[in-house]
Amino acid sequence: MRIRFGECLLDSATRQLHVRGDLAHIQPKAFQLLELLLEKRPRAVSKKQIHSRLWPGTFVSDGTLTSLLVELRRVIGDEARHPLFVRTVHGFGYAFCGEALEEPDVARPVRAWSCWILQAGRRTVLQPGETLIGRDPGAELYIDHPSVSRRHARIIAAEGSAALEDLGSKNGTRLDDRMVEAPAALHDGARIVVGAVALTFRMVPLPPSTETVAEP
Repeated sequence: MRIRFGECLLDSATRQLHVRGDLAHIQPKAFQLLELLLEKRPRAVSKKQIHSRLWPGTFVSDGTLTSLLVELRRVIGDEARHPLFVRTVHGFGYAFCGEALEEPDVARPVRAWSCWILQAGRRTVLQPGETLIGRDPGAELYIDHPSVSRRHARIIAAEGSAALEDLGSKNGTRLDDRMVEAPAALHDGARIVVGAVALTFRMVPLPPSTETVAEP
């Protein structure tokens, strides 16, 4: 779905949020929270429903949800005391309270690239947009290691390109043996080290569609 509200546009197909025409950097779980609230608008969504949608089968504290909401409000320009878009339903959950207009989906070219991360033999496919790396239970690339910060780094992937950014982690992020101090472009085969954990980034073009072969 594509929904416009205020100066924001949420696009579920591309997993992107635009604010005032620019791509907003928001962690995947915060995006999912906004998507859920828009999907259910104007009905209130309970905390139990939110937990089931964002963290199925996993226990997380209400503090994690509160942190997501703080980030979401900061990105879309909302305030808890005077909400324009997300109101708190005390003792229950949250609801989207602003005006929102659903826009028709636009035709998009088929994605021609595939990106993924290799870690100790495990392969994690990266979706377009932002992938959070860290020990936060809401991280898309969850790494349970004491040298890794909760919100350690992130990868922002787009069509045919990707960039790595450190998020102020305690032990730093390295790309090909260099400390990442500003967003850095990634290349196929790049070696990433978050804390003491080594990762390999892969980005390859997808093969063309299989042709139908007529029987002889």
